[in-house]
Amino acid sequence: MSGFTPREVVSELDRYIVGQGAAKRAVAIALRNRWRRQQVEGELRDEIHPKNILMIGPTGVGKTEIARRLARLADAPFVKVEASKFTEVGYVGRDVESIVRDLTEVGMKLVREEETRKVRASAERIAEERLLDALYPRPGGTGEPQGSDATRERLREKLRAGEFEEREVEIETSDKAGPRLEIMGPQGVEEMGISLRDMMGSLGGRKTRQRRTTVAQAREILTDEEAQRLIDADVVRERAIERVEQSGMVFIDEIDKIARSESRGVDVSREGVQRDLLPIIEGSTVQTKHGMVRTDHVLFIGAGAFHVSRPSDLIPELQGRFPIRVELDSLGEADFVRILEEPRNALTKQYKALLATEGVGLEFKPDAIAEIARIATEVNRSTENIGARRLHTVLEKLLDEVLFEAPDMGTRDVVFDAARVRERLDDIAGDSDLARFVL
Repeated sequence: MSGFTPREVVSELDRYIVGQGAAKRAVAIALRNRWRRQQVEGELRDEIHPKNILMIGPTGVGKTEIARRLARLADAPFVKVEASKFTEVGYVGRDVESIVRDLTEVGMKLVREEETRKVRASAERIAEERLLDALYPRPGGTGEPQGSDATRERLREKLRAGEFEEREVEIETSDKAGPRLEIMGPQGVEEMGISLRDMMGSLGGRKTRQRRTTVAQAREILTDEEAQRLIDADVVRERAIERVEQSGMVFIDEIDKIARSESRGVDVSREGVQRDLLPIIEGSTVQTKHGMVRTDHVLFIGAGAFHVSRPSDLIPELQGRFPIRVELDSLGEADFVRILEEPRNALTKQYKALLATEGVGLEFKPDAIAEIARIATEVNRSTENIGARRLHTVLEKLLDEVLFEAPDMGTRDVVFDAARVRERLDDIAGDSDLARFVL
């Protein structure tokens, strides 16, 4: 469980997301409260439930990114779902309990990776012996390596020195392929996860197959296979369920799309989805293929633009389960300048890294950054306001020629100033009909 202070959480989020201080503050407090709950002694700990958050703001202002970065910072299982994709029980479509099943799968993956790292060194040693067996079989067949076998030890030294990396070798691996038996049910096919291999594996024993590959690839394949054998599946399952229950996070986007509104009238199905979500958010137990999972302490973050509807259009019971409301600000030209320059993962830095792989240096003068921000703001104003996502389309169009020609350009520098940006984009940005399709 993360022990970051709220101030440290906000500082970390500031490295990737510009502005939105109120939202960052809310999620930072929520994360710290989780740590605080773990320090509480006795029965009261189970009575302390997370205070779910409702983020209100237009698209492209950082709602999803804040939630995703928070989960990564806390090393917590995280899923993003869209409320509009779910249907009321009795209709064809995904049911809301699939949220918990998806979250459990993420938790399983996280814990399995952690356990794999713990046994990686042992797995590498066993994989090395298997690789040596393929390159130079043990005298007298399989068994313990014989210390007097000088040839085998010389091969080991060369193998570790990387002299055989491109050499082809035949190895025996577990056969993971197998026909799947998919069972159709009200939960949908994706949740069942039942295969003929799982059902019949104990009867037929473990299947293997011969595979020919390079030594470099074989080392990775054998190491991964041995790591999975060294991991205790029951421990992984128990830890994963505990991780999901104690630190899982669910981001429910487009929650405003299932709210009632005067313009749409009464929509029984939308209200039904809200009522189906309610027990999951309040706290219930859901059956997954890994076991029963309780959602009492899972943190839910709802988000929506609420252009047509209002938070008060949600059913009262659901409103009560999102006690913390934060409004995110629309982004303007000055914000776009900061977004292009400040974050560690700024788009300009991403494109520079991509083109550097081709030996092409990319530079944006300060006036070029300002011009890109101005054009993105103008296009947002004249067409649909999609927030910072507009920067993706503007930059992609601006760099289209460079990205296409880069492999044939050789080692050189490409510099953009305001004049060059206007030359490439002004005609498109000035024509609202054209901008609607291109930018």
